[in-house]
Amino acid sequence: MNEKMGKQYKLCSQKLIESIFETKQSVKSYPFIAHYKAFELPAKVPFQLVLSVPKRNFKRAHDRNKIKRQMREIIRKNKASIENLLLNSNQQFGLFILFTAKEEFEFELFSKKLIQLLEKLTLKLASEI
Repeated sequence: MNEKMGKQYKLCSQKLIESIFETKQSVKSYPFIAHYKAFELPAKVPFQLVLSVPKRNFKRAHDRNKIKRQMREIIRKNKASIENLLLNSNQQFGLFILFTAKEEFEFELFSKKLIQLLEKLTLKLASEI
């Protein structure tokens, strides 16, 4: 499976992002919350995502950017299960992943928690498809 995660995986449409929050479908695994919705995406990828770290919890931009960079790398390495599920069912999803903790974690723990979230999300999507 291709581990690349280029620009086509980035969800930029404000209307699509707003529609994700209108459905109120989410999966939680502290310190992450993933909101999702199935819809037709403009790109030919199984999912597009937005990563968010609140300015309220991390005042400095370099801290927020570091967390988002780590999240993107972990998702890039572990996206195969979600991608295979969505490709087999011929569906596309928009994902909005929010980091809710007030402090940074070590990378090992951070990675473990985000992988747990991705597994929960995969199970939930499989039950809905």
